[in-house]
Amino acid sequence: MKIERINAREIEMDLLAPFETSFGVMKNRRILLLEVITDQGIGWGELTAPDFPFYNSETIDTAWLMLDQFLVPLVLGVEFDDVSTLSTLMTRVRGHEMAKGTLETAVWDAVARSRGISLASMLGGTLTEIPCGVSLGIHTEVSALLDRIAGELSAGYQRVKLKIKPGKDVEVVAAVRARYPQINLTVDANSAYTLAEIDLLRQLDDFGLDYIEQPLQWNEIYRHAELQRQLKTPICLDECIHSLRDVEASVELEAARIINIKLGRVGGHAQASAIQDYCRKHDIPVWSGGMLETGIGRAHNIAMSSLPGFTLPGDVSASERYWARDITTEPIRVTPRGTIVVPAGPGTGFEPDHDYIRSLTSTQKTWAP
Repeated sequence: MKIERINAREIEMDLLAPFETSFGVMKNRRILLLEVITDQGIGWGELTAPDFPFYNSETIDTAWLMLDQFLVPLVLGVEFDDVSTLSTLMTRVRGHEMAKGTLETAVWDAVARSRGISLASMLGGTLTEIPCGVSLGIHTEVSALLDRIAGELSAGYQRVKLKIKPGKDVEVVAAVRARYPQINLTVDANSAYTLAEIDLLRQLDDFGLDYIEQPLQWNEIYRHAELQRQLKTPICLDECIHSLRDVEASVELEAARIINIKLGRVGGHAQASAIQDYCRKHDIPVWSGGMLETGIGRAHNIAMSSLPGFTLPGDVSASERYWARDITTEPIRVTPRGTIVVPAGPGTGFEPDHDYIRSLTSTQKTWAP
């Protein structure tokens, strides 16, 4: 197979409701899509980097630069037998996992489509349905949050995750747990705390949480190990994990008992598959995190989540929770059981809505040899 052309399109979409985390409020998303045209088929990928470098160091603008100046020239026109060849070529560029992952996932989709098989089966997926949870942003009013949770539970979602930050943490979690004593409940701090606040974090042990996600700094594995020794609740690492080596360090240091795998953050399917395989062998549960993706990025998350190591409900939820209209011809739906059926069709199993994407496009570029 050879990459003959790559089309990039930037679109912008409004979220149905603002989504607040410890690093800010998102009302809309600029989204970069890649359409990779090979001599055997076409595949699509979606950049998961936001506008700002507050989640990690990447942004949509840095991704445009890296793709245009470095990554696309490395792979355009190259003949390859498997996607690992392209991943190896891109290792010359240090970091920029989200930019690499956009290109790598699009090629995986193209290869699976060219073979007439589902991406999930090509990756080695074994699940026919994946369990789904929801991630809820910080709410000004706790009563509104409680009502929102009721709606999500009635829709069948199997786990509720609350975003927290200093001043919006223990009292909020206490109120949710008092109303819903039996639900699978987690919290996500997005690096909002330090070890100086360990007494506050210890209070979260009282609420029977499944885990506390990324309480400390985004690049601080060592101090998470110190914190985990002082908590009963498992720590789940997110922002710290960019590669299998990060996972190995986290497990060996006992810094985390659970790992959140975000496809873009680790650079694509090859690294995500290696991480879940390592974690499965070490009895570390993994799940798929979300970055407010459209149906294209969400479809890749579904395929990834079909791998056997993904044993916990992830953040892969229905299109209707975020978008008035998604950019795939069929939206992603959640069953009343709180699951998503893994598509059996070629590639991701979801088709881009080409006309709608064109109508949303603000910037585009084509690379060809």
